[in-house]
Amino acid sequence: MINNPFILYGYESEKYFCDRKTETAELKRLVTNGNNVALIAPRRIGKTGLIENLFHQKDIERQYYTFLIDIFATKNIEEMVLAMSTSMLASLRPKGKKVMMAFVSFLTSLRTGITLDAMGNPSWNLEVGSIKQPRATLDEIFRYINEAARPCIIAIDEFQTVSSYGDGKVEALLRTYIQHCRNAQFIFSGSQRTMMGEMFSSPSRPFYQSTSMMGLKTIDTDKYANFAQGHFADAGKNIAKDVVAMVYQLFDGVTWYVQRVMNELFSMTPQGGDCTAEMVNEAISNILRANEFNFQSILFQLPPKQKELLIAICKEGKAKTLTSSAFIHRYHLPGSSSVQSAIKGLLEKNFVTATLGEYEVYDKFFAMWILQQQGLRA
Repeated sequence: MINNPFILYGYESEKYFCDRKTETAELKRLVTNGNNVALIAPRRIGKTGLIENLFHQKDIERQYYTFLIDIFATKNIEEMVLAMSTSMLASLRPKGKKVMMAFVSFLTSLRTGITLDAMGNPSWNLEVGSIKQPRATLDEIFRYINEAARPCIIAIDEFQTVSSYGDGKVEALLRTYIQHCRNAQFIFSGSQRTMMGEMFSSPSRPFYQSTSMMGLKTIDTDKYANFAQGHFADAGKNIAKDVVAMVYQLFDGVTWYVQRVMNELFSMTPQGGDCTAEMVNEAISNILRANEFNFQSILFQLPPKQKELLIAICKEGKAKTLTSSAFIHRYHLPGSSSVQSAIKGLLEKNFVTATLGEYEVYDKFFAMWILQQQGLRA
């Protein structure tokens, strides 16, 4: 039973997934007609949810094996291969022992890291150090994909990560495997627009013109309001459309943040009661207070110049021309070379995102907390 319909992590069912009907239909049309897709949108706007929604369509579940592989935290080919192996086995596990063993039988290079339980089901005892021959294991994975009993749809989340691997050859290696893969379509999901654009649009890159490009915008305000009001009503609670719109506007419609506040508001509203505009600030304060220790630790660990620039970007909201004399003087920053060094560090740590020359703090709750500490309102 779902106690709170505003799901924050994972995918429950289409009932708890807001809209995206057009996007789901378009993504389905592309992959079921032989296209690989580059899905590009900022983080936390709902790319993974869209992919999960596609995978849970009944006709897709019947006809395909589907795999969602998150490589955001990987740093090299060994970690990527481990992520692929574990994610694929986890996806196949609910389909039964026969299907699982068909996959495991291909992974001869990992045989020592696989054990069978009392029921004969495989389980992993793998760590990154277990991947002794990553290219051999990758070859085995793709041989399985090509010979799987059903066609496959494979989504690789935060795909731009492969471009940061040290040897610089993984991108070309994957392109070679995928080019010769006849039993699967791929969704390359990424949040770094510039990096993803270069990977798929630059003639010098291996994936040049190999995919259909698809973006993802925020959910329409009215559709999200109807979604939220419906779930409140189902629980015998009430929320006005303008209260939902208020939350939506505070976070520029970015799905995860809106969902997080709506989750808090839902829990605060008694059955038979009304969720009012006055409750929104209280809900956000609750969220910031719950994360305060983490935010304090992050800020404490930042080098002074990065910390100063991060606070300046928070105050600006969406900052441009960081190295201009006007911006530097306005926020009492050191010279432009120090700002360039600081923004490079903040971007590498994913504290700040850059879109079309605009910089903003990635975590909107973190930005709100910083402004509070500076005695400012978000």
